[in-house]
Amino acid sequence: MVRNEAALAEILDSIQRFVRERLVPAEIAVDREARIPGDIVAELGAMGLAGLALPEAFGGSGLTVEEKIRVVIAMAWTSPAFYRRFSSNDGAGFALQHYGSEEQKARWLPELAAGRITGAFALTEPGAGSDAGAIRTSARREGDDYVLNGEKRFITNAPHADLVLVTARTDPAEAGARGVSTFLVEGDRPGLGRGPADEKMGLNGNDTGDLLFEDCRIPAANLVGREGEGFAIVMRRLDIVRVEAAATAVGNAERLIRESLDFAQAREQFGRPIADYQLIQAMLADSRAEAYAARCMVLDTARRLDDGAAAGTEAACCKLFATEMVARVADRAVQIQGGTGFMRGSAVERFYRDVRIYRIYDGTNQIQQLLIARNMLREARDETGRG
Repeated sequence: MVRNEAALAEILDSIQRFVRERLVPAEIAVDREARIPGDIVAELGAMGLAGLALPEAFGGSGLTVEEKIRVVIAMAWTSPAFYRRFSSNDGAGFALQHYGSEEQKARWLPELAAGRITGAFALTEPGAGSDAGAIRTSARREGDDYVLNGEKRFITNAPHADLVLVTARTDPAEAGARGVSTFLVEGDRPGLGRGPADEKMGLNGNDTGDLLFEDCRIPAANLVGREGEGFAIVMRRLDIVRVEAAATAVGNAERLIRESLDFAQAREQFGRPIADYQLIQAMLADSRAEAYAARCMVLDTARRLDDGAAAGTEAACCKLFATEMVARVADRAVQIQGGTGFMRGSAVERFYRDVRIYRIYDGTNQIQQLLIARNMLREARDETGRG
């Protein structure tokens, strides 16, 4: 539930102006150079984007889920690299807010919320993606320390993170998700290595890479929550993460629809704007209808989460539908623009590459399908009293 519609409208207006006046003109350079200029990074932090959902007591904006989702949609009018620059701050901050000690909160939450440091969340490994229970990175207790060994892959902000939230196995005798714990690792810890920034199909400017832990020693006080609680920490935020991914897809789709509509009205063939032709109109209409449906799903699920309702199925539906939707919208946008849309420097060409990853990260869409069906079957059994 939005607490103050007028205040939120002011925030959204400020973000929309910043996106259109500052970020959209920088999109092409960020994509080609695969980096966000330092002055823009500083401005993103100053806008409060690093701590949207973090508590106001620690310098965050304290937004509800719905409020944050509306900000994400507004930010997604431009390249997703800009919002993702600080999105991991909220992820690490969420874990600290709900599971961290008072000392951990006091030390790190203000820094994360202000964007003075960059956070990273290290879960994925070479052999542990959708199957998070297959984590092999280990954390061995030695006196007042833990010693970490292992490798994390495709980690957002890995090349420059100042604080990494790491999942590692503390109990090798436990199988699957059990025995996994969560730790804070400062970016300058000896034994923490970083691979080069990944060269990707899209999302250029949003650095990802490998993190290598070789006898990386950290104080026992860097344990977040209790031993064996790591998977619970990950799962608690997963529904919000999936709705955020869907919200990004919605914002990208709305920008793609605008690019398509403007082009169709300006481009003439056979003496008429191509927007006059029914087959072009059909593509525009389908895109608008699907994006509207996804927006409604996302906002409804955000409200459910704010109300404290269980929304795992709905969050998975959002992630599945919205990310598939934006892929179709991007494909139609390229088709409407024809050769122009296929050229580097075209917004629709860039978004076409950027949105492809959405069906993979935060749980592949195949995982979402399995989750939705599993929940449906469980609910059906509960209703009939079987099994």
